[in-house]
Amino acid sequence: MMTVLPILVAPNPLLRKKALPVQEVDSQIQRLLEDLEETMIAEDGIGLAATQVGIPKRILVMNVPANVTVNGEQIEGMNSNPDLYHIINPEIVWASDTLVACNEGCLSVPGQYAPVIRPDSVRVRYLNKAGKFCETTFLNLQAACVQHEIDHLDGKLFIDYLSALKRDMLIRKAQKVRR
Repeated sequence: MMTVLPILVAPNPLLRKKALPVQEVDSQIQRLLEDLEETMIAEDGIGLAATQVGIPKRILVMNVPANVTVNGEQIEGMNSNPDLYHIINPEIVWASDTLVACNEGCLSVPGQYAPVIRPDSVRVRYLNKAGKFCETTFLNLQAACVQHEIDHLDGKLFIDYLSALKRDMLIRKAQKVRR
């Protein structure tokens, strides 16, 4: 039985905590991955980090089709099925020099969006749900999403890329959305 977990909303201080590495992928961690997946789907998200539900572990889930650009456009000839990733202890081992602006939103800053400039592709080393080492190169919207979620694990939100004025405005608006 999977559980939908409550999502923390900015400026909750738990969102600023740096997550700790997972020492062992056991049944508790696998259960947390399932709960994060269930929560992400219930909230219509494309990614969710454990820190967003108040659990300071380096774990995230992501469900993004590989064929979607950062602008939301479909790339012809590529599979449009979402690719579900269970990612534990992610580490970006390579990032493209090519930067792209993505209009990002966040379940912890509900209803708010702003452009964030990030590398258009990254290679990430991580453990999967079975505890096996993986290395995946993410492109397009997947790349933006995985970088956004890894930022959460480092205590950083997408609004941190904005001016203080814009950031404060988005937090105030997000709190009204959540009420």
